[in-house]
Amino acid sequence: MKYPSSIRRAGYASPLGNMTLAVDADALVGAWFDGQNHQPETHPWPELTEHPVLRQARRELAEYFAGRRTRFDVPLAFACGTDFQQAVWRELQRIPYGTSTSYGAISAAIGRATAVRAVGTAVGRNPLGIIVPCHRVLGADGSLTGYAGGLERKIALLRLEGVSFRADPKQEQRQGTL
Repeated sequence: MKYPSSIRRAGYASPLGNMTLAVDADALVGAWFDGQNHQPETHPWPELTEHPVLRQARRELAEYFAGRRTRFDVPLAFACGTDFQQAVWRELQRIPYGTSTSYGAISAAIGRATAVRAVGTAVGRNPLGIIVPCHRVLGADGSLTGYAGGLERKIALLRLEGVSFRADPKQEQRQGTL
């Protein structure tokens, strides 16, 4: 995905690993675990340590990880993505804390009931991980599916929120390695 040249980046040390936050003007446009799948090349973006949106994002993420925040208020913007991807990402924002949904339910909600695989691809390319809660999307049977930030992190985020899911025993064993 192509991002505007005006984007600035900053680091955030989350309990689940280092993250890169990206801001453009007055909105957060990116939040990725460093090295995750589909993370854009962020090194060309100038580093910015202080910005009101970055301060707010860091504070809200810290409150989330501490169990004191169930929704994010930081201003967001989708600086990239197709109309379809952005429709999926907007739908992800409707998934309440502590709950989950399926790819099929998202497909139906955006009026594209047969586009389940395309929805899965769009979910995996969500540029605002955690804040736009793609980790709350499970298989139709409640099973874990992929997560660009790694299944161990998805498990940790779902557990933090108290979401029930079906896990493969091998995934459960690997979760302790984070």
